[in-house]
Amino acid sequence: MSTLTFTIIQTQLHWEDKAANLQMLEEKINSIKEKTEVVILPEMFSTGFSMQPEKLAETMDGETIAWMKRIAAQKRVVLTGSFIAKEGEDYHNRLVWMLPTGQYGIYNKRHLFAYAGEDAHYAAGKKRLIASVKGWKINLQVCYDLRFPLWARQQQTEEGAEYDVLIYVANWPERRHHAWKTLLQARAIENQSFVIGVNRVGDDGNGIYHSGDSMIIDPLGEILYHKVHDEDIFTITLQKKTIDEIRAKLPFLKDADSFMLLGQDWAAGDGDGQ
Repeated sequence: MSTLTFTIIQTQLHWEDKAANLQMLEEKINSIKEKTEVVILPEMFSTGFSMQPEKLAETMDGETIAWMKRIAAQKRVVLTGSFIAKEGEDYHNRLVWMLPTGQYGIYNKRHLFAYAGEDAHYAAGKKRLIASVKGWKINLQVCYDLRFPLWARQQQTEEGAEYDVLIYVANWPERRHHAWKTLLQARAIENQSFVIGVNRVGDDGNGIYHSGDSMIIDPLGEILYHKVHDEDIFTITLQKKTIDEIRAKLPFLKDADSFMLLGQDWAAGDGDGQ
């Protein structure tokens, strides 16, 4: 029987203060007593959702990646979350899937939040990242991607569905919390997968309040975990047989429309290395 244990960290973030955030998150990760395999942090966990990449961005040789490598190795977990990355002349809101070995996969946020000017400061990604761990397939996405169901839509392969768990890391404001909660459930139901949404809490540097509302949802859309307003560290073990049984009993994915995205790189990234 295949299981996978996730720990989510719903937390406030120090505005544009990397040192404070990394210290705070290390303390929270070190406080985890349960055995866990994947630890999930919010979007832009080292800075908050900042539109100042010129001041805050790092390369893949920078402080934040070094921190992720150290923590993943020490705790023997996969560590994931997004940070502000610089590559060439471009800046990315980049999710990193860091293995305990120091190998990693990356996903650059595809859908940039123009309402807040994200598209004016960051370059959009073109490739999804579906990571693999213990026979589970994990689709990794960031915040505003949640509003675009085609980017998360299951593609049928010879082995069946593309992925088993869909993860969103976010800085999603409280004022649109109804959309956040509703869309997380919709993504779980339509893709017959577990969905994990990890959001921050508290006010950011622009005075925008975040209620958290981090959620874990099963493939039928049932809520397994939901936390609002408060900081929280929560660990859950998911059962692969849950997905297999639901998909066998309700084989809806077999009836899905086939499609292809033109002008985009639809191939999954390599989640087990760089």
